[in-house]
Amino acid sequence: MSVAAKAPPKQDRARATYDRLLDVAGLLLADEGIERISTNRIAAEAGLSPPALYRYFGDKYAVLEALGRRLMERQNAVLEAWIERHRSGGIAAMADHIGELLAKTATVTRAEPGAVWTLRALHATPRLVHVRLESHRHVTDRLTDACLPWLVGVPRETCWRRLRLAVEIGFAADEMLYEEDRVAAAAVLADAARLLQASLQDLATDG
Repeated sequence: MSVAAKAPPKQDRARATYDRLLDVAGLLLADEGIERISTNRIAAEAGLSPPALYRYFGDKYAVLEALGRRLMERQNAVLEAWIERHRSGGIAAMADHIGELLAKTATVTRAEPGAVWTLRALHATPRLVHVRLESHRHVTDRLTDACLPWLVGVPRETCWRRLRLAVEIGFAADEMLYEEDRVAAAAVLADAARLLQASLQDLATDG
């Protein structure tokens, strides 16, 4: 069942309140987990009344959905800037700079309050899984749009399928680093970059 999330406010003061609620919710999520946080607790920690919170969010799952969407919007901004820098160089340029995309996405993710717990909530909560799926599909769409003009003879559905798998590998590698401390983060991201680079190069040879 999907959460009926409200659109973020546009006025500066309301947007500041909205973002403060999300920051507090992210920190509480990291400290206490999905089951123990509540809208009352989020409002109290943010210095607001529960009715003030309900102006923006219908329940705690709407808060979690907004956390996920904000994180993924910031990740998507990194993607758009990367595409703008490298797509004119074709598949080779994009393949050569996959590591840059992974590293900058990881940096943005780690800057977000409670990011790892937000990601876990998007995986584990049936009411929230659509947020992650929509985001990963969007990333795949944008990469397909950037790559397809350089892939003569490759059907869009083939390109999309290959890139969808590559997107999942990239996000999974980053998420693994929140838990796995027996490997160096830089080495894991470099290994993931090589896998994704190979995926792009294979697409080019299929054309």
